[in-house]
Amino acid sequence: MEEWISGILDKGKGLAQMGLCDHCLGRMFAKLGENLTDERRGQMIRAALADNGEVFEKDDICPLCEDVFDMVPRFAEAVADKVNTVESDNFLVGCRIDPEQTKREKELIEEYGLKETAEPLKTELNREIGKVALPMINRAVNFKEPQVVACIDTRFADVTLDCSPIFIAGRYNKLSREIPQTRWPCRICHGKGCPRCHGTGKMYMTSVQEIIGDIALEMADGQEQFFHGMGREDIDACMLGTGRPFVLEISQPRIRDIDLDELEARANESILAQYHGLHFVPRSAVAMYKESDPDKTYRAKVVCEGRIDPDKVKETASKFVDVCLDQRTPQRVEHRRADLVRKRTVYWIKAENITEDSFDLVLKTQSGTYIKEFVSGDEGRTQPNFSETYGAQCKVDLLDVQEIDFRDD
Repeated sequence: MEEWISGILDKGKGLAQMGLCDHCLGRMFAKLGENLTDERRGQMIRAALADNGEVFEKDDICPLCEDVFDMVPRFAEAVADKVNTVESDNFLVGCRIDPEQTKREKELIEEYGLKETAEPLKTELNREIGKVALPMINRAVNFKEPQVVACIDTRFADVTLDCSPIFIAGRYNKLSREIPQTRWPCRICHGKGCPRCHGTGKMYMTSVQEIIGDIALEMADGQEQFFHGMGREDIDACMLGTGRPFVLEISQPRIRDIDLDELEARANESILAQYHGLHFVPRSAVAMYKESDPDKTYRAKVVCEGRIDPDKVKETASKFVDVCLDQRTPQRVEHRRADLVRKRTVYWIKAENITEDSFDLVLKTQSGTYIKEFVSGDEGRTQPNFSETYGAQCKVDLLDVQEIDFRDD
């Protein structure tokens, strides 16, 4: 008799008397003995009791698991059939069991003091189903980051799939001043559809997100798409230069290895936005992109009251070198942003294309700087500001983001 068995025979006898099957009997001592299945442990405990003249047969139906392990081949086949309908490099099996079984198991473990040695029914079922299903699926099992989790409800042999999202990073150029970065639900109906939005449920007919996201969603045969941009520009601002970094997330994809060259080509048929540098990234990229706050370079076409003095414009621009601003939340966004005073830095400004009634400002600033309010002053909410320093009220007529200082590698 193995040493680990001799130490648990009293408890083993009590459990065996209840009529437990070999799986459940062995599972109560799953952390004892090496290189054994739970079923084999149960057989060894039963044999050791028999050697002592105490023979206990299992009941016709195990009072704990209700002989659910007899169904493992059927469960494994159902799992394999379902997993084989989607693309993945790996998978994992999970299961749902009758809550009454979980309750009985918990009571039994507490009654016999088996918390340190027992293994949950779900754990053994997952392992046994996975072992039988593996040859039918022919993919690796991944316990840490499975691309597909097949969860079988053991009461009905019904399998549901949970496919981990795919994440596609890239950069976009927004060439239209009439579309937002992301889908914008109608303010009146909140997406349900109304006369204001002509039944679309949206404030704008399309967005940077939808142009590429709808195509990716179709190619991946996914459920939903989410757009994670590294910040965003105003609707009436263009995003030029090398573009704004973003991550597109597709949930529940049935096809994972989509052709990104095809996705890029199809998305770039749009005249409203363009996309480049698409590549797959891990989930962690979303947080990294969202938390990044790179400096930005802008070009603003500015108009102001009165005749423009070119020398004074240049002189004013030259004064803003590494200047710290106090920017109170702008009036135009105070309905959706906390009323705070944020400190932001203007690194430099160049004045170009100066005419009698307008000029361009090319400026590099810290992430999060409100450019329109810096130029106008926003009724004193931004200090210092260009208008007060110049001596006349100025206003941004057109705004473009020219560059975002971020390295993708």
